[in-house]
Amino acid sequence: MKQFNDDRPRFAPYGFSCELWKPQMMARADQHDEVELNYLTEGSLTYLMGGRRVTIPARRLAAFWATVPHQIVDYEGSAPYYVATIPFAWFLQWGVPSRLHMRVVQWEIVLDPLPPESIRERFMFEQWIRDVENQDLAPAVALEIQARLLRLAHHLTDEHSTAEAHCSSQAITHGKAEQMACLISRSYQRKLTVPEIAADVELHPDYAATLFRKTFGMTIVTFITRHRIAHAQRLLLSTDEQIIKIASESGFDSLSRFNRAFKQMTGLTPREYRSSHR
Repeated sequence: MKQFNDDRPRFAPYGFSCELWKPQMMARADQHDEVELNYLTEGSLTYLMGGRRVTIPARRLAAFWATVPHQIVDYEGSAPYYVATIPFAWFLQWGVPSRLHMRVVQWEIVLDPLPPESIRERFMFEQWIRDVENQDLAPAVALEIQARLLRLAHHLTDEHSTAEAHCSSQAITHGKAEQMACLISRSYQRKLTVPEIAADVELHPDYAATLFRKTFGMTIVTFITRHRIAHAQRLLLSTDEQIIKIASESGFDSLSRFNRAFKQMTGLTPREYRSSHR
């Protein structure tokens, strides 16, 4: 049974996996470039996801893109839970409906609104655990997870969707978009420009910006800002550092820009956010 290692390097990959995990409080947030599935047979997990507390109940499949900092800050029950990780490039190539695609890339934890039969879901995860390390059966596991995500997307209504966008299934363009997202996720605390990001993936800045917006439903600048605000939210909730220092550590070059971006994204000033959420 696996449990989180506090010494694990930031953004170290899990790859394609399916394992049984022990619930535990996490001393720090984890980040990795896979789509993660969680399934609990009993109890619950509460994540600090960016700057929000999100609880995953039992018998509800949950999916999220794990580049967003996520940290278990509370849980109920001691029963182990199932965790599957899928390389983000695969998720893009699978061409899941945009009602799921857009929610995942915009850092939501997506809960299946229709709880499946618990015995069947548990059997499916147990089968994946047995087969995922088998070279001959791993492709079947990938197809079954893809099918499960398609069913999850089918259960989501338009009310569950935050946006609709064109989702191309071409691997090469998705690869470029993913590379840009990964660069931002790893480097948002330093100064980043669109030309620099585009040059890193050998694209013209205008084309890179258009491709990114079509793939993720937001601009490159918005994606960078969301990373920085999420980082700041975690520091505001988990430390007593001064706000000006948090702004700098999150990648903002001035306190005024930080305050303005934070208010636009959360509806609160950093000070109001800290006092009302801690």
